Amino acid sequence: MISFDNTEYAFAYKSTSELKKAHFLFSSMGSPFLLKMGLSLMPLAIKWNIPFTKALLRKTIFQQFVGGETLQQTAAVADKLEQYNVQVILDYGVEGGGDGEKGFDHSTDEFIRVIDYAATQQNIPFMSIKVTGFSRFELLEKIDAGMNSAEGTLMKRYNQSLENLPANEKDEWQSVVNRLEKICATAAAKKIAVLVDAEETWIQDPVDAITMLMMDKYNKKSVVVYNTIQLYRHDRLAFLKASYEAAIERNFVLGAKIVRGAYMEKERKRAEEKGYPSPIQPNKESSDRDYNAAVEFCIAHLD
Repeated sequence: MISFDNTEYAFAYKSTSELKKAHFLFSSMGSPFLLKMGLSLMPLAIKWNIPFTKALLRKTIFQQFVGGETLQQTAAVADKLEQYNVQVILDYGVEGGGDGEKGFDHSTDEFIRVIDYAATQQNIPFMSIKVTGFSRFELLEKIDAGMNSAEGTLMKRYNQSLENLPANEKDEWQSVVNRLEKICATAAAKKIAVLVDAEETWIQDPVDAITMLMMDKYNKKSVVVYNTIQLYRHDRLAFLKASYEAAIERNFVLGAKIVRGAYMEKERKRAEEKGYPSPIQPNKESSDRDYNAAVEFCIAHLD
């Protein structure tokens, strides 16, 4: 039985100097004063091109949390982890939009390049994508708002929202769906699983909907597409169960990546500014409760 308390095994791939550096880094990040100062000063240092700022970040935070800036750089990390029987999720961190549709197409090609590379490696069964990497944020917001004003199931609300889009935005959204289709088709052919990252609540519904469409198509016999479910939201345990019922009804296998969440401060701030109830759990204990319940639900329904 795996013990998560066995630090000797968990950190076997790290050298003593790497562990000391990690300890120093996390201790520093645990200081509210240093954290606040870093968040305030680092963006300014980068903006003003203060010498050695980027080099310092690469040697500290970047090196701790990022495998590399290119596939070639991440390969060295993946190879090292493979020696210790550790599997890897490749995450091409991109937020599209800089070059419009051309930029979104480029992001899609990069995601596919990651899949092609992962398929050549023994210990890379997963890769993650962000729909915001190949879709305009404002379009996601508009579809989400339309879904929130509609009634019925996720897919009914999705279809109703799409019906109300003007023709040019319907075409734009179809391009988004086509990009996701291209990614998932490649992943299915190469036997690599796709983890669709969660987004902010005000754009999440259309992401859930097109992820469901891809699961319906590619998860008939095995799981190729996974949706990410954030349990720091108070409504997501119910969503997980509803997704499972939809999978049973439509005869596909539900893929679910269970996490706590990543946008807490942003979500609470926006809810306060716009005067709607926060979608976030009131405390960590509530998040833990729903997270544990979600894991138990998934294990109980593996068949």
